[in-house]
Amino acid sequence: MSERQAKIERNTNETRIVVEVELDGSGRASLATGIPFLDHMLDQVARHGMIDLTVRAEGDLHIDAHHTVEDVGITFGQALAQALGDKRGIRRYGHAYVPLDEALSRVVLDCSGRPGLEFHVEFPRARVGDFDVDLSIEFFRGFANHALVTLHIDTLRGRNTHHIMETVFKAFGRALRMAIETDPRLGSTVPSTKGSL
Repeated sequence: MSERQAKIERNTNETRIVVEVELDGSGRASLATGIPFLDHMLDQVARHGMIDLTVRAEGDLHIDAHHTVEDVGITFGQALAQALGDKRGIRRYGHAYVPLDEALSRVVLDCSGRPGLEFHVEFPRARVGDFDVDLSIEFFRGFANHALVTLHIDTLRGRNTHHIMETVFKAFGRALRMAIETDPRLGSTVPSTKGSL
């Protein structure tokens, strides 16, 4: 295990969530959110981000999945921020294009210390199975705000909603991997002219 790991617990009246991350992992995931499609997408993030990710969530799914999806994003963001520490030696920026058949998405990420989300994804239908696709923006907003990253997500083309969603999460994982990787040329330097992020 490296030093770049964290465990965050978040308990509210709506959800109880535990997220563990190991940034220098091998892409292993142990996921139980109660939302199978979210588990599937988080597995893509772990696999393509080469991080080890554990997520346990109990939420008010008898109402809907909104609180659980958003709070998983928040808790994952908090865990990432803690695991990155002062961000010395990381590449900071990451980007990825990922295709899946007719769909193509791009994700660009900056571990800037400034939260921001630009989400430009149009879904041809409202659901993938039982999953409300509108909740994807809530996940990424929660993540960006609490990981303190600037995140741009764009789908360039696509007709199949499942394909679009999968390209978004895979590209997110790939961009995240690039941004949080250590750069041997940087050593212990913070990748900012300000000296801090």
